[in-house]
Amino acid sequence: MRILLAMVLMVVMGSGVAQASGNPETTHDPDVTKGPCAYTKTPDDPAARPVKLPPDPRRTPSKGKADVLLKTNQGNIPLVLDRAKAPCTVQSFLHLVTKKFYDATTCHRLTAYPTLKVLQCGDPTGTGERGPGYKYKDELPTDLKPAPNDPTGERRIYPRGTLAMANAGPDTNGSQFFLVTSDSILRPNYTVFGTIKPEGLTTLDKIAATGIAPTPDNPAPLDGRPARPVDISRAKKGC
Repeated sequence: MRILLAMVLMVVMGSGVAQASGNPETTHDPDVTKGPCAYTKTPDDPAARPVKLPPDPRRTPSKGKADVLLKTNQGNIPLVLDRAKAPCTVQSFLHLVTKKFYDATTCHRLTAYPTLKVLQCGDPTGTGERGPGYKYKDELPTDLKPAPNDPTGERRIYPRGTLAMANAGPDTNGSQFFLVTSDSILRPNYTVFGTIKPEGLTTLDKIAATGIAPTPDNPAPLDGRPARPVDISRAKKGC
């Protein structure tokens, strides 16, 4: 699980929660859930925190929206998850929120490239190398605007305020996600599953303004840990 490419983000897979193909979790912990999301354990990439595979009902909720609040030491970041855009992703994210997977974690990556400005979070180890111990399929966006002056015609604009999943390649979503602080140019390889409310954008602007922590080898980095740590004390449903 590594970073994305030239204009890519680091990702990590997450933990897992078991279930039979319908409603409540059970004591049985399968390697792959039986519903349409097919959450799959990743033994070679164990969970940063113990968590079973998410519920995977045959009829994954695909309508409506859900509010999630990230309470951070830099300010609140309220999110709106959109089930219609990415039902399996929303199902997983809400599961991890409910299981307190994101509580007491650090956002490990801030970027300040001209075409990529995001804050990345979701790894309890704070390294960008771990996740929930499971992966699941992409639910890629089809409605993003083409990037201007792109000779390949492949890149798209992930607009400011977008909430999306980081990954390590096709169908490797886990727990890591990124928050787009300014319009960013990427191939449409990252699942979009919601948006950031105005209060959250104000918090993100403050975080971005503090910059990226310098290192001995790079006194003015464009990619790295935020200069001021961004710690999620709690993630909870509702605002």
